[in-house]
Amino acid sequence: MSVLKVIEIMASSPVGWEDAVKDAVKTASKTVKGIRSVYVQDQSAVVKDNQVTEFRVTCKITFELLN
Repeated sequence: MSVLKVIEIMASSPVGWEDAVKDAVKTASKTVKGIRSVYVQDQSAVVKDNQVTEFRVTCKITFELLN
């Protein structure tokens, strides 16, 4: 039996939502091992001068706790 934990992380990217999700996982993996999945809970964007300048995501990252 595995014991899993879920953390919530926010990330952003000037490129797109997919890039923001990849950044969230990359950043979390620096301190969290055994990441199993990522669930995108929310997406938003920052608009300046009628242009999207930043893509933001709120993710839930699931990882296995080690014994």
